[in-house]
Amino acid sequence: MSDLSALKGILFDLDGVLYTGSSAIEGAVEAIEKLRASHICRFVTNTSTLSLTSLQQKINKLGFAIPINEIISAPQATLFYLQRQQNPVCRLLLADDVKQDFKEFHQSEMAANYIVIGDIGSTWSYTLLNQVFNDLMQGAKLIAIHKNKFWQTEHGLQMDIGGFVEALEYASGVKAMIIGKPSADFFQIALDDMGLKSSEVAMIGDDIDVDVGGSQQIGLTGILVKTGKYRQNYTEASQVKPDLLIDSIVDLPKLLGL
Repeated sequence: MSDLSALKGILFDLDGVLYTGSSAIEGAVEAIEKLRASHICRFVTNTSTLSLTSLQQKINKLGFAIPINEIISAPQATLFYLQRQQNPVCRLLLADDVKQDFKEFHQSEMAANYIVIGDIGSTWSYTLLNQVFNDLMQGAKLIAIHKNKFWQTEHGLQMDIGGFVEALEYASGVKAMIIGKPSADFFQIALDDMGLKSSEVAMIGDDIDVDVGGSQQIGLTGILVKTGKYRQNYTEASQVKPDLLIDSIVDLPKLLGL
């Protein structure tokens, strides 16, 4: 286990770490208050169903007091990437609320050169998959906000967009650019924003592969919580080994001597 006393900054996943669905994890509000007072904190998420503003409103309605500039979402990282491209024409497979953040870009369902895939729930269909497949065969680039396998909801586990992205990659031969976690670029955005080195930062998440494995690849301390999507069997089967396994975010302040 890494020396936690050397930590200057902490990255937190949101869903499954601070809350599940519309309920805060018990004791998480108080724990985050203590941790924000002692460390540089950023809240990093692959969630792509909410705009940045809506995401902050949701978090703070649950009792947290997190400023918008401390939240780094995969859709925002996607936005930054597209802003650096020359005249991108986008087909956005995103929730309507998230699309509000992408208004500056020209959009088309017929002549897109960038396909952006996020969480669209039950909108997925064979017809839609086939349309996107044909876009890719005609030269469009594929951007996946993330490639998560599944996530925890109030009604149990739910398949995430990774399977759809994988199917499109397999059929078209086009490899998706993954923007969010576990992309090293995404974690680097957070480190740059904090002004810290990877050896000075820990990542707290409920996904052994995406949160812990992704962060460890660039030198962060990976801490896994037993809340959210955590499943013991899945964790034990993973080749990724967390630097620390804790029951809940509530345990972290005491481990840091707070």
